Amino acid sequence: MTDKSGVAREIGADGQPELKRVIGPGLLLLFVVGDIIGTGVYALTGTVAGKVGGALWLPFLLAFAVAFLTAFSYLELVGKYPRAAGAALYANRAFKVQFLTFMVAFAVMSSGITSAASAAQAFGNTYLRKLMGDSLTIPTVWIAVGFVLLLAAVNFRGVAESLWANVVLTFIELSGLLIIIVVGVYAVSGGQGDPARLTQIDTAGQSPLIAVTSATALAFFAMVGFEDSVNMAEECREPVRIFPRAMLLGMGIAAAVYVLVALTSSLLLPADELSSAGSDALLRVLSVGAPGFPLWVFALIGLLAVVNSALINMLMASRLVYGMARERIIPPFFGTVHPGRRTPWVAIAFTTAIAAVLVATVNINDLGGTTSLLLLVVFTLVNVAVLVLRRDPVEHEHFRAPTALPVIGAVTCAYLASPLSGRPGREYAIAAVLLAVGVVLYLLNRLVLGRVRSGAAQSSG
Repeated sequence: MTDKSGVAREIGADGQPELKRVIGPGLLLLFVVGDIIGTGVYALTGTVAGKVGGALWLPFLLAFAVAFLTAFSYLELVGKYPRAAGAALYANRAFKVQFLTFMVAFAVMSSGITSAASAAQAFGNTYLRKLMGDSLTIPTVWIAVGFVLLLAAVNFRGVAESLWANVVLTFIELSGLLIIIVVGVYAVSGGQGDPARLTQIDTAGQSPLIAVTSATALAFFAMVGFEDSVNMAEECREPVRIFPRAMLLGMGIAAAVYVLVALTSSLLLPADELSSAGSDALLRVLSVGAPGFPLWVFALIGLLAVVNSALINMLMASRLVYGMARERIIPPFFGTVHPGRRTPWVAIAFTTAIAAVLVATVNINDLGGTTSLLLLVVFTLVNVAVLVLRRDPVEHEHFRAPTALPVIGAVTCAYLASPLSGRPGREYAIAAVLLAVGVVLYLLNRLVLGRVRSGAAQSSG
């Protein structure tokens, strides 16, 4: 059918306009790279160094290995079910327990929002302040909330505009990390740096295993992002064909860059200095490796990097809410699509409101740790779901993961999510509060859907 302007519109079975299929292989690759490379490495490198010591590269490498295992499960599932909603859709099909499906959806949505909230705090408290100096007198919380609202406006404008913004920002944030790597190579070749630091593990009264795994659990926050892409499946052209190459190549690029940045950081600065620098760690590395480099340039790049991370995470969260509404797991109202922009405006408003509250109440390190905790739990379920759903064949050809990979992925994700990994208790407390909110929303959802069904039954009677 066509709208008043004569433009063809595709209408779904529920009467809502279909989302635009504007994402090709190039945009998808840049989406994956841009989502992974961002807030994690720009804002949390110093915190990871404080947990593990000079062997900063090791947690990033291990986090990549664990994420790579789970990526194969996602590739098989998005090939079988190329729809929005991602992990929640897979859990729904595999376990058929509505409460579990809802909680998976809520956990993934929360992880995207906590990730975006951490980016908003890094935007206001680190890079913007470095860029503007003493002239910035607005409280950080107001800057961060305004930032979240601006993201909502871009998200509402349309996925094509959001993704082309991602293309530009991805190249900018990659350039920032390449500057760190090049500066490191130049400084080390000139005699700076201490290679002995690369094998130092700071146990701080705990075993080396706990030191490494606790750092890996946090570094995992920097490697997540690839899973966001599956929530964009309904906006991809030929998703079954383009996903495997785009996701695996994108993760490989991101991992290589992260490990090189970690090596450079440890070579040029002791772990205690990186840790004390906090979210300013990369700025400190740059000032040591290239004292004459204008730090405001890197501050601007870092600013745009966290913008990109936040934009993609809010895109994912809103599409997840939209997908769950389409699956009738939450009220259909949340799947309302704006007829002109063809974007899920109610889902965008809902996720933006939650992000604004988190920005104002939780600090950046706890947001990052809670993000990785929630996703590790979800990844454990996804790795199990892919094996369960082998009993549900589909007619079309799709990617199939080697069976051993989901098994290993489930075990490693469950370990990193458990207290055995040395994860601090406050992250479990924050996650528990978020999930408790999810339980309340689930009960409200059941009440709303029950009233809708009751009203429909009375009307038909």
